[in-house]
Amino acid sequence: MSAVRKVEVAGENGYSIEIGPGLLEDGARLSKPLRGRHALIVSDGNVAPLYLDSVETTLHAARPDLTLARFVMPAGEHEKTLARFGECLHALAALGATRDATVIALGGGVIGDLAGFAAACWMRGIDCVQLPTTLLAMVDSSVGGKTAVDLPSGKNLVGAFHPPRAVIADTAALRSLPERELRAGLAEVVKYGAIFDATFLDWLEAHADALLARDDDALAEAIARSCAYKAEVVARDPFERGDRAMLNFGHTFGHAIETEQGYAGTSGDGLNHGEAVAVGMVLAARLSAALGRASLADAERLQRLLQRLGLPTAIPPGLPPQALLARMRLDKKADAAGLRFVLWDRAGAARIVSGVPDQDVLAVLAA
Repeated sequence: MSAVRKVEVAGENGYSIEIGPGLLEDGARLSKPLRGRHALIVSDGNVAPLYLDSVETTLHAARPDLTLARFVMPAGEHEKTLARFGECLHALAALGATRDATVIALGGGVIGDLAGFAAACWMRGIDCVQLPTTLLAMVDSSVGGKTAVDLPSGKNLVGAFHPPRAVIADTAALRSLPERELRAGLAEVVKYGAIFDATFLDWLEAHADALLARDDDALAEAIARSCAYKAEVVARDPFERGDRAMLNFGHTFGHAIETEQGYAGTSGDGLNHGEAVAVGMVLAARLSAALGRASLADAERLQRLLQRLGLPTAIPPGLPPQALLARMRLDKKADAAGLRFVLWDRAGAARIVSGVPDQDVLAVLAA
């Protein structure tokens, strides 16, 4: 087995992120965070056939005393609803889960968000262990403890901050990841360079081909570096009251696109989350240039890198600027001063800007 990379998330509820191939087959590692004798594995119809039986067998071999149950829901962002969340709670009730039980999230960001929210709410909070199986979940949603479900009016509007007890990212799972999902995850990787470190953008440009070819070392390095950036800001700002909001670079635009499309990315009729964030980052960079905060050349460099990684960089047809703006007004990142965006001064140096005039946002959307 290749060396396991480890990233520590500091703070009152600190935890470890472990990254490497074959970790889903490591019973000692999987069972170590489990404090009680009950565990509910939450997964979806795409991931469960690939890994759920194996994870259950591995856990039982390491901890014969465990009582395991499973909750498998249909795949897709459009399934991240209050109704599915309720079904997950009923599964915990049927298991007889006690205060020391654990919810194990086996899947991508939708599963991590919903399972984490269920763990946050069951008996006012039980442990959650994240086993992300997509690149996007490994570098973003599994880390930091943001959990939520969607409403028809907006994405992630109902949720809680609930840090995981552990994150175990098996990079071997990325070998079965559809090409489109791999590229979507790379959008979130690019985000860390865009807001924190321009030299990481240099590294990504140099290793783009290796990442697309699923080179184990390149992927593990990209994941570890992304998690380290996120761990640092999460430790400073666990409840997103300050710097952590910078992680939303591209997300205000991206979430508006996803919501206006009715979360149709999974069905292929719209952009998925990573694709929407890729478009959103380009729009945020162009808005920064339009406001005189940054160079247009930096925005064009970002656009070229995303295109090289096979990601979209333009708003899909049929999404009127006024409709997207209306979605942004309901976004949870808006505040009393109005629309709030993460913009940049240059590649690798972002900041939070409130009160951006509607007309400037509409101009970028229309362009």
